[in-house]
Amino acid sequence: MTSYRVGETLITGEDLRERVSELAAEISREYGDSNVLVLGVLKGAIYFMADLTRELDIPFELDFMAVSSYGSSTTSSGVVRILKDLDTPIAGRRVLVIEDIVDSGLTLSYLLKNLASRGPESLEVCALLAKPGRGHDQLVRYVGFEIPDVFVVGYGLDLAEAWRGLPYIARLEKTPSDDGL
Repeated sequence: MTSYRVGETLITGEDLRERVSELAAEISREYGDSNVLVLGVLKGAIYFMADLTRELDIPFELDFMAVSSYGSSTTSSGVVRILKDLDTPIAGRRVLVIEDIVDSGLTLSYLLKNLASRGPESLEVCALLAKPGRGHDQLVRYVGFEIPDVFVVGYGLDLAEAWRGLPYIARLEKTPSDDGL
């Protein structure tokens, strides 16, 4: 069985706080006095969403969805499943989706098609992290950080629920095998 360890810190807690504050100011300016439905994608986006919404200077409501294409793996299964749907109707609403990371874009594309079919007035995405060259430019309006094409943990991101609570974002590394294989 492969085991992992936390590797190099890619984004410090201080850098996270600074960028979240900048994103909140930008979103607040652009949405003005609109009552926005802030939709968090569970579980990974919860830390980012909590910090971001505390900084927003606009009226908003919260709701959550849980979708999965990873399970407990470091690679996408290619199959997207809705594990928890919205409690709030979004027809005619301005919706801001809060996502932890855009990797392949598969999960987000599926989610946006699903949400668009429900008739929101507008549908935008704010992602904490995005990997370059993945076509996220057309999907994501607000991006916190672009990161290299590595698996990361911390600040809500996890592998099989481990390392989610780290106050920074780090690369996840495989540990050397004990059996020499």
